[in-house]
Amino acid sequence: MKHCGTQRIETDRLILRKYVIEDAAAMYKNWASDKEVTKYLTWPPHASQEISQGVIEDWIKQYSNESYYHWTIVLKGNNNEPIGDIAVVCINENISKAHIGYCIGRTWWNRGITSEALKAVMDFLFDVVGVNRIEARHDPRNPNSGKVMKKCNMKYEGTLRSYDWNNQGISDACYYALLKSER
Repeated sequence: MKHCGTQRIETDRLILRKYVIEDAAAMYKNWASDKEVTKYLTWPPHASQEISQGVIEDWIKQYSNESYYHWTIVLKGNNNEPIGDIAVVCINENISKAHIGYCIGRTWWNRGITSEALKAVMDFLFDVVGVNRIEARHDPRNPNSGKVMKKCNMKYEGTLRSYDWNNQGISDACYYALLKSER
């Protein structure tokens, strides 16, 4: 893989960019404090904007690592305000695999925004970084997350029973993936 760190990505409707400390208020307001958004995630809803700020400070420090890929999702024409998050949460160098996680504020659900962001990140990882396999997973009680994966042509590979943990407790994990050769 040819790591180059988090790069700005633009699509028709979106800007995917690095976080800045000024994003804390929008992150807290738009998704991090929402129990519905975080229902199937592995981190609890933020109790304050200060928690969001602390998390962003940690992420900003990691941008110096060229194998760190983490974007905030911004809708063009929306005053550069973050509405969601997408990141490579795990990389396996030996097999050129990237595992992606994402979330978006409830206001922007069911608009194709998350699929557009995921597709753009997948293209970047395949074309620029040289990843061979991109995977993602979701709790089967959250089928809309799986719809995002399907919309990006990821193939369902199976459900691992009692394999994961999220804010609902122990959960099954539905895995989807796409290989570079399948594009």
